[in-house]
Amino acid sequence: MVKRDYYEVLEVSRNCTCDEIKKAYRKKAVQYHPDKNPGDKEAEEKFKEAAEAYSVLMDKEKRAIYDRYGHQGLRGEGFSGFSGFNSSIFQGFEDILGDFFNFGFGDIFGGSKTGRSYPARGRDLAVEVKISLEEAASGINREIQISRSETCPICKGSKMKPGTEKKDCPYCQGMGKVRLQQGFFSLIQTCHKCGGTGSIITDPCEHCGGTGKIKKKKKVNFKIPAGVDDGMKLRIPGEGEVGDNGASRGDLYILIKVKKHKLFKRQGNDLLCEIKISFPKAALGTKVKIPTFEGDEIIDIPSGTQPGNVLKLKGKGLQNINNHRKGDLYIKVNIETPKNLKKNQRDILKEFAKSTGEKLDSVESNVVSKIKNFFH
Repeated sequence: MVKRDYYEVLEVSRNCTCDEIKKAYRKKAVQYHPDKNPGDKEAEEKFKEAAEAYSVLMDKEKRAIYDRYGHQGLRGEGFSGFSGFNSSIFQGFEDILGDFFNFGFGDIFGGSKTGRSYPARGRDLAVEVKISLEEAASGINREIQISRSETCPICKGSKMKPGTEKKDCPYCQGMGKVRLQQGFFSLIQTCHKCGGTGSIITDPCEHCGGTGKIKKKKKVNFKIPAGVDDGMKLRIPGEGEVGDNGASRGDLYILIKVKKHKLFKRQGNDLLCEIKISFPKAALGTKVKIPTFEGDEIIDIPSGTQPGNVLKLKGKGLQNINNHRKGDLYIKVNIETPKNLKKNQRDILKEFAKSTGEKLDSVESNVVSKIKNFFH
């Protein structure tokens, strides 16, 4: 299915403010929330679509990528789309009504019809991985070992000692919710004793300490694509920690750290380097072998090359992670001045200067005038 423009989804302009985005999302979330439209698949899809648009446009970095590259650019950053209803848009109402009436909007939006809370999704994990610039240029397969939560093999995630059972919460009578009377209002709130589960455990599992989870090490294999840059994040779905009671796992995020290179500096998808050549080679011209990530390249240094001149090798930079176009390699030429000249070498240089009419013992008037202009 073709994704609609996020601004179109929320019916806001491309230069809208965060407050306008929040207001538009709040309106859509209320209109299409599943609890308000039971069994309506179209409303459910629009609800997810609005939540996805909100999560991108409210994130400064994601919005900048989307504005420049669209949906394709977000896929390059590991963004996968809808990740759940964001109830933070009701924070303004909760501050006013929650403190006064002692309830939160989390008990109204997203709760089940029975009053029981849904099992919690597993936590996301993040791991930093360092790679070389060569590996960033070509892409690489990596394997890392992580420590993450797994379902307890003894209690199977039930958190109870085997052979025991849960008991109905005596505070909410197994409902997971309690009703509070505030004057004319009758309000429903999540039970603070059982956390909305409707039951309590009297004999917790000794193996996991009643958490239903234990820590285990896991090897994870993944591919780092060519063109990845320092600071980028890769998302590996379902490799985070285990959820509660069969809920989905969290995700694993790989934070890319590209190490500095001894020869090249990176600027976007372009590479920069510097070389030194002697004065005679700069004056007469020469050929120089330049290493690239695809093998050595021979470049021509034209005669009369000046210090600081920059040459370009087209297409010898890094691949763009989104469109696979390659950047260029820029080579800055520095002229190396010889030291500790022998007498005959000095004589040759003096003779050369004399042949060009240059007086070595005179004050350089051009330099003096430039200094005067600077101070004036």
